[in-house]
Amino acid sequence: MILNKGSSQAAKAFPGNTRRSRLLGLVVVLAALAFLCALSVAIGTRDVFWSDILMALRGHTDNISQAAVAVRLPRTLLALLAGASLGLAGAIMQGVTRNPLADPGILGVNMGASLAVVVGVAWFSIASAYAYIMVAILGAGISAVFVYVIGSMGRGGATPLKLALAGAATSVAFSSLVIAVVLPRNDIAGGIRAWQIGGVGGATFERISHVLPFLIVGFAISLLSARKLNSLALGDELAAGLGERVATARAIASFGAILLCGATTAICGPIGFLGLVVPHLCRLLVGVDHRWLLPFSALSGACLLLAADIMGRIVARPAELDVGIVTALVGAPFFIWIVRRQRVREL
Repeated sequence: MILNKGSSQAAKAFPGNTRRSRLLGLVVVLAALAFLCALSVAIGTRDVFWSDILMALRGHTDNISQAAVAVRLPRTLLALLAGASLGLAGAIMQGVTRNPLADPGILGVNMGASLAVVVGVAWFSIASAYAYIMVAILGAGISAVFVYVIGSMGRGGATPLKLALAGAATSVAFSSLVIAVVLPRNDIAGGIRAWQIGGVGGATFERISHVLPFLIVGFAISLLSARKLNSLALGDELAAGLGERVATARAIASFGAILLCGATTAICGPIGFLGLVVPHLCRLLVGVDHRWLLPFSALSGACLLLAADIMGRIVARPAELDVGIVTALVGAPFFIWIVRRQRVREL
């Protein structure tokens, strides 16, 4: 009862936008997501007609256009799931750390998952999809704990600036270790380098089915953490006074984000900046109440990654730019803008 009361009081502390405007924003985001899914299926090296799309949805592959649609369907689904996962994970990390710069890429979580997968492939010859996923989640978790411990050292504890610096240094170090592990292994170097860029090409429904259970659990844990994150946003002492178990709430929410980051990195490679950009944009739409912010971040993340994938197909025709490149081009200037605007304040 105390927890429910505390969560309610925490939510009321955030004025945010009106319920009507939030519902309108939800309709707009869902419409944009549906439109981008349609574009993702229709646009590529070969443009297709809607009649071919409808036939492909029924299982027909009678011509090249319908075969192209059949290939784009799992790619679109993977972009949707990966974007939603990274957008939601970014919002969770910013809420847990009260750090406006928190992001799976900036805090080194994605690179930790990447290093774990590379070590598993190079040294232990892992090959199964579930092994990739489990190793990536383990690497993401170890990296998150390592960055938080390093950022907590010294006076003031885990400040936003110290976490950002620790995460950036960890990412650079892990990236160098990945190169060191891959360099003498010409047999795996090509595939690892392509995977490290981050992309959704080559997706299949079978690969998605392997990662889907982990994503579902991650989504559930993360979305159910909304009220606890509202309490944590008031400060640790006040949250504890309202009956919240601060350490437990942080650990559970972080676990959900780590599941999402690790599973997504295992199947797509490390995709940066999406988890940084999306929560900030969503706060402009729905305010800082996590009961609205988290689902909006998931939907908006899916929209942004789908848009990046479509853009990558258009700008480099007949070749493609992987989404990891496109998101970096968009996210890096946004990161600089946040640093200059917020001066690394806490949320």
